[in-house]
Amino acid sequence: MVASWLDGALMALIGTGSLVGALLVVALVHRIVRRLGRRSTFLAELADRAHRPTKWLVGIVVVHLTVLFGSGSHAWRDPIIRMLGLALIAAGAWLVATLLMVIEDAALTRVRTDVQDNRHARRVHTQVTLLRRITVAVVAIIALGAMLMTFPSARAAGASVLASAGVIGAIAALAAQSLLGNVFAGMQIAFSDAIRLDDVVIVEKEWGRIEDITLTYIVVHLWDDRRLVLPTSYFMSHPFQNWTRKESALLGAVELDLDWSVPVEQLRQELRRVLEGNVLWDNRVCVLQATDIVGGMVRLRALVSAADAPRLWDLRCLVREKLLVWTREQHPSALPRMRVEQASQSVRRPAVADDGTEVPSDARMFGPTVDGTAREHAFSGPHEP
Repeated sequence: MVASWLDGALMALIGTGSLVGALLVVALVHRIVRRLGRRSTFLAELADRAHRPTKWLVGIVVVHLTVLFGSGSHAWRDPIIRMLGLALIAAGAWLVATLLMVIEDAALTRVRTDVQDNRHARRVHTQVTLLRRITVAVVAIIALGAMLMTFPSARAAGASVLASAGVIGAIAALAAQSLLGNVFAGMQIAFSDAIRLDDVVIVEKEWGRIEDITLTYIVVHLWDDRRLVLPTSYFMSHPFQNWTRKESALLGAVELDLDWSVPVEQLRQELRRVLEGNVLWDNRVCVLQATDIVGGMVRLRALVSAADAPRLWDLRCLVREKLLVWTREQHPSALPRMRVEQASQSVRRPAVADDGTEVPSDARMFGPTVDGTAREHAFSGPHEP
């Protein structure tokens, strides 16, 4: 009894000493890596994010080895070894996931999105973001499977599970059809370049920016700070507008319905004057055309261009305001108005019908004119004798 107690105390003492020594080594390595991280962003990120999982992993390894190779046989030895083994798998998966995320973040830092032409950068960020979520999910699934396989009963049941894998797979596919469809749609979005982070889109008649893309849903940050959350499969099965797929520069139209007396050429010069020197205009397109005549008014369309959607919106509003002010102050007669024209006094004398009533010649197709009477006899059919 005393010998067993002494063996346990000795094993605990050895384990404690080994654990303290290992943690000191981890702390020393962490300090060295942090110092090197002053010159390397990757090492700084690695030191900050991998420190905690490394401490847990090293500590569990030391304790596990101490209990595993310790002398003596105790009733609590096997359950402790089993628990330490599970903790070891979990800590290892934590560390592997952290290392993968650090590597992915390091890759993203090399691709900047704060430049004017950032289409390629946003594509890379979208792909890496989705790959990060996939890798974390895969590591978690593998770790969970490894933890289950440590139990003998789970290994024994593995043969029967594999035998019925086809049936289970079919049932799982039917039960998770919507979820799997969104996952595959998310992977397709990541590599098809149809949509990326920070893309400006029109979806469900709403204008917004792609804020987040996950394997199951996409968050659209609308212009009024609302968030529209849609499943990823929506973007594969419904049409939507992507204003920044190739580039962010856009064209926008400003339409005005004015009177026929509007001086189009002077208004065109005023449009040019408004745009020249304006920081919202990108010096690409400045066009004013009469595109239609609607309801007795001339429809003028001013076509302007800007570097991106927000600038284009402000530019269109500014152009509309300036052209309205110029028309009201310089040519008020060109503002929309209703025209009333008095009919001529010379009225055509109507023809006289058979009953003596006056019938306008252009009011009847059959009679009472000569042509109308002839047409009436031609289409009235046979007459009674």
